[in-house]
Amino acid sequence: MKREHLLIALFFVIAAVFFYLFYLIVVPFFIPIAWAAVFAIVFYPLYEKLAARLKRPRLASTIMCLLIVVLIVGPIAYLFVALVNEAASAVSKVNELYKSGQLNELYTIQLPWVDAIKEKLSQYYDMSQMNFDAIIRESVDKVSGVILGQTSWLIANGTKAVFYFFLMIFSMYYFFKDGDSIIDTLKRLMPLTDKQIDVTFGHLRDVTEATMYGGVVVALIQGLLGGVLFAIVGIPSAIFWGAIMAFLAIIPLVGAFIIYLPAGIILILGGSYISGIIVIAVGTLIISQVDNVIRPMLISGKTSLHPLLLFFAIMGGIYLWGLLGIIVGPIIAAVFITLIKILDLRLHPQTEED
Repeated sequence: MKREHLLIALFFVIAAVFFYLFYLIVVPFFIPIAWAAVFAIVFYPLYEKLAARLKRPRLASTIMCLLIVVLIVGPIAYLFVALVNEAASAVSKVNELYKSGQLNELYTIQLPWVDAIKEKLSQYYDMSQMNFDAIIRESVDKVSGVILGQTSWLIANGTKAVFYFFLMIFSMYYFFKDGDSIIDTLKRLMPLTDKQIDVTFGHLRDVTEATMYGGVVVALIQGLLGGVLFAIVGIPSAIFWGAIMAFLAIIPLVGAFIIYLPAGIILILGGSYISGIIVIAVGTLIISQVDNVIRPMLISGKTSLHPLLLFFAIMGGIYLWGLLGIIVGPIIAAVFITLIKILDLRLHPQTEED
């Protein structure tokens, strides 16, 4: 082996060791760093306009951090606390219905279309073997366990949560201030021509913005409208159900209708005909149409992830990182698609998108 080859191999071995050691240093703080990166990506266009006006990047970065804390993080923290309280209240009410026997009445209501469905299913499965009491009890226990676990974590790790919060703000400040230099460094490391680099980063930006604005923002709007609707018609735990609608609206091929449609039907079956019709009508004509009206406005001309890839990115992200995975999962998928695009440009340099 030639001496220069040996030195190159030694360099890569040493580099791999230090990359791994750096990974061990950073990974304990992945969550606050990831949230800081998410907020920086979402609000970076606003930061650029502010920095251009003020001509002082440090001041602009500080203002953006304060703005995000006041307008975004603070309300989200308040809503999270309210969500935990309402979720606990909802579970408590389900338990009360279960103990009083009223829950049993809900699934023993005799309706012609329900009986027809049961008759069809009975050809494949013995419906009499289904223990609804056990199913409901298990579901309630699982929900109760999740809520208790989240509340216990907040109580036991309050100091850690505060520490992570300040780490997020600290990281976000430098992501805003040094964002351009970070991107320039990444561009210099890419083995592509300048035009190919512009195409690649443009594709990554479009996919990320389409995922963030066209997915998360639209889902939050649908959840907000759903929560307000439930509060107006008097459905308990409106914040809780609004959050569930927002979560379901993010997932491709699912949607907020999974919540508002059954809610409207239950209201009608319970005798609240007007409220039930209002919930179904507003949900169908306004909440579900947000996706068709606002999404094209937010992501006009941008390339979005394929629905199947987006679905697995979200579900895999949730499995790995919980709530953070809803946002980080699609971003990682976008980076993966961009890397595939880089490989394609290297193998076929004559093929370049506009």
